[in-house]
Amino acid sequence: MIRSVCGYCGVGCGLEYNENELIGDITYPTNKGKVCSKGVSELISIQTSTRLLRPQMRDTIQEGYKVCSWEESINKIAAAIKKAPKEKIGFYLSGQMLTEDYYIANKLVKGFLGTNNVDTNSRTCMASAVVAYKKALGADFVPVRMEDIFKSDLLILAGANTAEAHVVFHNQIKKAKKEGLKVVVVDPRSTETAYDADLHLPIRAGSDIDFFNLITKRLIDEACYDKTFVAQHVNNFELLQNKFKRVPVTKMLKRTGLSQKQFDAFWELYQNSENIITAWTMGLNQSSQGVDKNLALLNTHLLTGKIFKPGNGPLSLTGQPNAMGGREVGGLSTMLAVHLGFDEESIRKVSHFWKTKNISNQAGLTATQMLEANLDVLVICHTDPVYHLPNRNKVETLIQNIPLVVEINAYEGSETAKFAHIQLPAAPWGEKEGTQTNMDRTITKQEKLTRTSIDCKPDWEVFQLLAQALGHEKAFGFKNTKEIFEEYQAMTKLNGYMDIAKAEYDTLGVAPFVWGEKIKHFLTPDQKGNLFFVENKLLSERTTLEYPFILLTGRTRDQWHSGTKTNLPSTLLKYKALNFCEMHPTDAKTLGLKQGDSITVRSKRGELVSTVEITKGIKEKTIFIPISNRDINYLTSDILDRESLQPDYNHSAVMIEKIEQA
Repeated sequence: MIRSVCGYCGVGCGLEYNENELIGDITYPTNKGKVCSKGVSELISIQTSTRLLRPQMRDTIQEGYKVCSWEESINKIAAAIKKAPKEKIGFYLSGQMLTEDYYIANKLVKGFLGTNNVDTNSRTCMASAVVAYKKALGADFVPVRMEDIFKSDLLILAGANTAEAHVVFHNQIKKAKKEGLKVVVVDPRSTETAYDADLHLPIRAGSDIDFFNLITKRLIDEACYDKTFVAQHVNNFELLQNKFKRVPVTKMLKRTGLSQKQFDAFWELYQNSENIITAWTMGLNQSSQGVDKNLALLNTHLLTGKIFKPGNGPLSLTGQPNAMGGREVGGLSTMLAVHLGFDEESIRKVSHFWKTKNISNQAGLTATQMLEANLDVLVICHTDPVYHLPNRNKVETLIQNIPLVVEINAYEGSETAKFAHIQLPAAPWGEKEGTQTNMDRTITKQEKLTRTSIDCKPDWEVFQLLAQALGHEKAFGFKNTKEIFEEYQAMTKLNGYMDIAKAEYDTLGVAPFVWGEKIKHFLTPDQKGNLFFVENKLLSERTTLEYPFILLTGRTRDQWHSGTKTNLPSTLLKYKALNFCEMHPTDAKTLGLKQGDSITVRSKRGELVSTVEITKGIKEKTIFIPISNRDINYLTSDILDRESLQPDYNHSAVMIEKIEQA
């Protein structure tokens, strides 16, 4: 029996493997033996015929790929990097990578190539939460864990559909409900999560700041905030108090689309709950004001003192298995490593540790900036930017301007593969080992369950081969993931609050390590939390007479992103179609549409074809299309949050036309 951990979402469920069978690990704290349909299918995804198994390259994207050797492909990439100015090199990483993979890539590019153009697809998922945590709490630190729901009285889920995006955690929520937990869902859609809630608040898309400001306003006006906690542990209260004297309550409530009765029902629950957790994910983060939405939410916990206590706190739900580990190791271009930035002292520490003099003091290009930066070389690992970046027509035009695009992937059939010049076959889950950190700081070891396919390599080894070809053999002579992890552990000692050095690599598979458990205070210089006054500035794309609908996007239970692992004949469960468009019956009637009709959905940027799904579970003038539709980002807006540079995926103006059958 081999114990491992799932490689899909941020819940990070423990798994057991025995003679070609995969089951949930009953001893693992997160899932206690439970596992979702995606996790069960992990083994099948190793053996699928869609695996990328050989290095291949071509000179232009008009040609077909030809199989080549590892030496030939690595040498070509190294030659292009040597020739390119450092600011013209970009590495686009992924929350699918293990911590050791991230570490080698980050060390190579930031430490030795001298550019900070290393970013991850977590930019499109979690960047707004990262920025807000740092501003309000002092660090990108999640001060609450999933198991805390069993110590809580109220769980507020805002812009999060856990029943489909974090299935096993949602099962834990339902179990906690039986023990007395109350659940409020704040979401424009009546999702499966909303059906399981005690109260569903169907707010209008884009009004989250107004909702959390209504809570803050009432806390201050009715003096319901924790006066002692605020006085001792929180900055900027007087400023916030003065600002909220002029906040228009009626206007904010109207913007949310909620009635006074609905908000009062919520307020009664809120006031009668001693312990409160607020959890959120893409519905808040993926916005033109993603950081402000996060700050508005965090304000409520700082004012009530419901933080750093069992059963209390703000819990950001990460989408990918190692989005948290990537943030810890330095996978974002806006940080250097181990939560250190580009200040002089941090650069000095990291330069000494890595024994390099090449580190730049300028933040690098984010994933949402790279394609517009006229790069000469773009290396993409385990992600599909042509599929997942907004305004896809623009993305396809821009990526064709990059002379060398390299895709490191375990699977064929990505949308990015159409625009790459070199493809390198990576070992997938089950064919490699290494560590990942789930969404509540639990570090677990993914184990190798079967041999690595003959011409595939783990990602860290690919990056190390490239580093060696670039002349950095001394700094990149790792023999295995344990050596990498232990160097990373030593590096975390540069940061006073990270205690990852206490973990034991060899036992992580059976005894996961939770870092930061002793942190019960803010990580700002004065150890006080920071309140921020934010307001809804209505920065998202607005509807017009021509484009009268707002498009929402999101996951469905059984599919993972573009479906290279889950949308297979042997794994696909027909729980929901890959492509559908939810709309309200009133809108369908106005447009003359019936259930199952084919439609064209069009924005200013592009269009796609979908199928009508009529439901009262979505607000009028709002539609929902899942991201399992590979064409979804032909529609989406490329407006970015000004601080996190995260895209506004959930507020694109669209029109709908019926496709008449011939």
